[in-house]
Amino acid sequence: MENNTVLFWHRRDLRIHDNHGLYKSLTSGYKVVPIFIFDTTILSKLKSDDQRVIFIHQFVKKLKNQYQSFGSDLHVYVGNPIDLIPSLAQKYKAKKVFTNRDYEPYALERDKTIFEKLKLSEIDFIGSKDHVISEKNEVIKDDGKPYTVFTPYSKKWKSILSDEHLKSYETTKHTNQLLSFSEKSTLISLEELGFQKEAKVNFPEDRTAISVLSNYSEQRDFPAVNGTSKLGVHLRFGTISIRELANQAKQTNETYLNELIWRDFYQMIIYHFPHSAENSFRPAYDRIPWENNETLFKAWCEGKTGYPLVDAGMRELNTTGHMHNRVRMVVASFLTKHLLIDWRWGAAYFAEKLLDFELASNSGGWQWAAGSGCDAAPYFRIFNPTLQLEKFDKELRYVKHWVPEYGTASYVKPIVEHAIVTKRTIAVFKETLNS
Repeated sequence: MENNTVLFWHRRDLRIHDNHGLYKSLTSGYKVVPIFIFDTTILSKLKSDDQRVIFIHQFVKKLKNQYQSFGSDLHVYVGNPIDLIPSLAQKYKAKKVFTNRDYEPYALERDKTIFEKLKLSEIDFIGSKDHVISEKNEVIKDDGKPYTVFTPYSKKWKSILSDEHLKSYETTKHTNQLLSFSEKSTLISLEELGFQKEAKVNFPEDRTAISVLSNYSEQRDFPAVNGTSKLGVHLRFGTISIRELANQAKQTNETYLNELIWRDFYQMIIYHFPHSAENSFRPAYDRIPWENNETLFKAWCEGKTGYPLVDAGMRELNTTGHMHNRVRMVVASFLTKHLLIDWRWGAAYFAEKLLDFELASNSGGWQWAAGSGCDAAPYFRIFNPTLQLEKFDKELRYVKHWVPEYGTASYVKPIVEHAIVTKRTIAVFKETLNS
C-alpha cells in the first residue's frame, strides 16, 4: 500500500452525509480509509442486553453498506483505541488520522494519549467540530471566561451564529477519494461482541415531521402528546446532522432551537468543568447528607412510588429507553428532593437505561434538578408531582397508558408524603449550605 492514505475514524458520527471530519479527510488530497472501533473500555462497563449497542451495530452495518456501494469499505475493529489507532495508522501507512471531536473527560484523555503516540511517528491527528454547533471557547463572556448561566450564553450563541456554523459539508461529492477495496470485510456480530442481538425496544425514526417542530412550543410539555422530536439518540450517535437540524429549527421553532443550544451549553460546561461529570458543579452541594434509602430507590426505579406521573415516567423509561422531557424533570426532582437520594444514583440509572444518554446533558439535567449544577433551580424550588400531573396530564392519558392499575385498589400507596418530606429536604439543604 502506497504511503498516500489517511484514516477517518468514525465515533459519534455514524453517517457519511454532512460529516465535517470525513469531509476534511476526503478533501485532504489523500485516499481515505474509514474505520470504526468498538471500544472495549466502554463496552466492558455495559450489560449484555444494552440496547444502545444494538443501535450502534445497526448503523455501523448501514454505514458499512454505504461505503461498499462506493467501492470502498468501513473496517471495523474491537479493542482499545489507544493501542489500535497508532497500530492501524502504521498498517495502512497513513499520513494523518482524521476524526470529529468529543468533549467528555474520558474522550479528551483518550484523544490526548493518541495524539501524543501518533506524534512520535510524525502522524497528524486532526479533529473537527461536528457534534455541536458551537464548541469550547466559541461562546464565552467578554472577559474570556466560560458562561455558567444559560440565558446569557444562549443570547451570545445566537448573536455569533453565522452561515459558517450551519453550512453543510458535501461529502458525497468526494467519495472518489475513498480507498478502494476489492474484498469486502464482514462485520463482527453482536454475539461475538458479547451482546444480545434482539432489540427489546423500538428505535425512533431519524427524522421528525415538520408539524412536530412547528407545534413544539405548545405541545412539548404534554407527555401524552406526540410533541417532541425523539431525535436524542440520533444526535447522540451522530446518525443525523446537528447542523441540518439546527437549520430546520432556526426556520421553524425557536423553542426547539433553544433545546439544541442547551445541548451545546452542557457540552461546553463539561469541557471547561470536567469535575461536574461526577461531582457537584457547586462543591458545597457535595456536603449534602443524602439518605440514600435503597428500598425507596428501588421503588423509584420500578415506578412504584404511589405518585402516578413519577411512576409512569419510570415505567416508560424501563420499557422503551425513552422518557418525556417534562417527566424527566419531575422524576429527578422527586428522587433528590422527596427521597433525599444522591443525584448520582439517578444519573447512573438514566445512564444505564436511556437510549439518548449523553454524559454532559445527563449530569447537567440531574444537577439542575438537585440544585447543585450551574444555572440550577434553587434548592427550595421543588416540583409537586401531583400538581404537575394536573397541569400536564389532566386527562390521565399518559398515566393510564403506563400505570394501568392507577385508580384501583392494587395501585401502591405513596411511599412518602409530599408536604412532610419536602419541608425536611429544604431544612437539610438550608442547614448544610449555610453552615
